[in-house]
Formats: sequence, C-alpha cells, structure tokens
Amino acid sequence: MTGDGIGQRAFDAAVADARLAVVELDGARRWLAEAGPGFEGPLAAEVWVFDGALSRVLLVRHRWRGLVPPGGRVEPGEAPREAAGRELLEETGLRAELFREPALATVRSYRPGVAATFGLSYVAVVDVGVGVPLRAESGQPAAWMRLEDEWEGCFPGDRARMRRHAARVASRSGRGRRPAGS
Repeated sequence: MTGDGIGQRAFDAAVADARLAVVELDGARRWLAEAGPGFEGPLAAEVWVFDGALSRVLLVRHRWRGLVPPGGRVEPGEAPREAAGRELLEETGLRAELFREPALATVRSYRPGVAATFGLSYVAVVDVGVGVPLRAESGQPAAWMRLEDEWEGCFPGDRARMRRHAARVASRSGRGRRPAGS
C-alpha cells in the first residue's frame, strides 16, 4: 500500500482487470490510468450472477439505488475481484467463481454531487436449485430476477448490458435458453 489513496495493489489489479473487461464505458481505462494509484477512490466492484440457464440474474434491493447487482466499495489494498467476491458473500450468502474477464469497466457517480467512481462488473454463473436460500444483508433483500423482466435500478442501461452479456456467455458455452426457431 502506498499510504495514500487506494494503494498500489488495488490500483494494479483494477488496471489489469479493466484491460480484460468485455465492455468499457466512459473512457474508464484512460480515466483510471490518469487518476493513478494515489487517487482517493473509491473503487467499486459488483457481480452479475446468472443462474445456470442464463435466464435470471441475482439482484439486491438497495435503499436508494433500487435493484442492483451485489457489490460495493473496494477496501484499501484489496483487489476489486476480491471485493466483488466478498460483497457477494456478505449481501447474498453465495460464493461463486468469477469469470476471468469482467463484463464492464465504467466510471459513474452513484449519487448526484458525489465524485465519480471507477467500477468493475464481474460475472459468475451458479447452478442454484429450487429452494437454495439466499442470506441477504439486513435491509437489502436479495432475489433472482428474470432477465426478460424490467426492474428499477439507478443505471437502467445495465439491464440490457446484462442481457447481452448472458447471451454472450450462452453462445460461448452452449448454456442457456435458445430463442424459438434457432
């Protein structure tokens, strides 16, 4: 750790994962490089958890952001991938292996008047049986949502990004539902 900002380890891990991200928005890679390891952050990490059929995504109800993927702030010195896994466990009780490539690297403000945050959206696919309990964090219920449904969240464009990414995973793995007639 450098003593300031997010720390060298967290910064290096964020840069490496940003390079692997399938989609980049907002000039996120350049923004992070220009900010450097001394920037005050925060970094954010979340997980797009899809079920084995790639037809549902796991979301938590945040008190003011609506339905969002499990995630949160990267702690100083923690790699974003580690933070994503930690937040997933804290918010849902699930452990999952994250894909090597994050789905998304972005820079966004989570509230009006709050500084921009660099974020990475990781991906996991879990085979969950009927009745597998979720252990939600207090005040943030977790639930599986069908990808074809609409839901209220602070970044509405993410719904379509999640759908496209699930289709990408399905096409690469042979998993998931196929549209009728295909």
